[in-house]
Amino acid sequence: MYDLAAMGAWLEFAVRWLHVITAIAWIGSSFYFIALDLGLHRDRNLASGADGEEWQVHGGGFYHIQKYLVAPDQMPGDLIWFKWESYATWLSGFAMLWLVYYLGAEFYLIDPNIADLAPWQAILISMGSLGFGWLAYDRICKTKFGENNNRLMVLLFVILVGMAWFYTQVFTGRAAMLHLGAFTATIMSGNVFFIIMPNQRIVIADLIAGRIPDAKYGKIAKQRSTHNNYLTLPVVFLMLSNHYPLAFGTQYTWLIASLVFLMGVTIRHFFNTMHARKGTPYWTWAVTAVLFIIIMWLSTAPMFQADKSEEAQAGLVQFAQAEGWEEVHDIILGRCSMCHAEEPFYEGILWAPKGVRLDTEAQIVRNARAVYLQAGLSHAMPPANLSYIEDEERAAIVKWYEAATKG
Repeated sequence: MYDLAAMGAWLEFAVRWLHVITAIAWIGSSFYFIALDLGLHRDRNLASGADGEEWQVHGGGFYHIQKYLVAPDQMPGDLIWFKWESYATWLSGFAMLWLVYYLGAEFYLIDPNIADLAPWQAILISMGSLGFGWLAYDRICKTKFGENNNRLMVLLFVILVGMAWFYTQVFTGRAAMLHLGAFTATIMSGNVFFIIMPNQRIVIADLIAGRIPDAKYGKIAKQRSTHNNYLTLPVVFLMLSNHYPLAFGTQYTWLIASLVFLMGVTIRHFFNTMHARKGTPYWTWAVTAVLFIIIMWLSTAPMFQADKSEEAQAGLVQFAQAEGWEEVHDIILGRCSMCHAEEPFYEGILWAPKGVRLDTEAQIVRNARAVYLQAGLSHAMPPANLSYIEDEERAAIVKWYEAATKG
């Protein structure tokens, strides 16, 4: 019988491949149509009655593109709808969420140091938050407040920052970033499924029936498409972040995610302005670079911070005087500090994973609970037991921690 684990791994690979392909298709068509719409020549009195036109060259041929605000005199019978790119991206992404984070909740979704959740609880929070995100966003868009798009975008940013913080309070850093991306992608795909496509169907039905469509449907669809345009790049960053511990393995994960959304705005502002032939605001790249430098600093700042509080000093005395301290100190230095150090010497490790250092007494004390949980009670650390820590050494860590915290 074929190894079920291997089958599961190949299934995950296949779904991930599908997700990447459909995401490329969705993002590509979205960026193309935004650029096309902004770049149309609308200063020409076209005999066809179209709102604007543009000539393009690609693949050895020339394309003459015209946009009608309502419709041409005769509705074409072979109208192409761009929708399945969005649907397939979301569905494959949700499948990945199940395969990796739900079925592997104990490894990827739950961190007992953050929130000691049962897998079913974490999964319900995950799915509930995605549903809440769409319902809250859609409701706000439909209120008077949502009529002002600039004001609405500011509120949306505040909501995303709040969700970034919330996710870091319940999930692992890796899952927090991924979920913020899923939260945002759900809003984007919801815009297509619940708003843009239904509105277009209403307009087409009116045209076929000989009625004049209400202009509000196009206005609403335009607003939601604009939101999707500015959210796309942050979603891509958040989806990639789970492969880079420097992005998710810090106490400032929520702040890093928040700055990523600002970078998405600055980058898209440059391209949108350029495509609209309103100039080339190069200053946006300077702002983007500054934001990225701040993100880089935030990702490494914790490992350079010295904790000199009275509580830390008291804890040092407490743990250093506990039974078995000298033995545990030697164990951690020998089994853990090759990676968890200011300058790791384990091949391929450039920074201490998640900013956790264990090369001094103070650092060991500060992370005593994590060491106890990850290397004492469980075999989570070292990964795959690469440093060959013995069961007797794990037992010594447990005994030392319990001796230091009893009473």
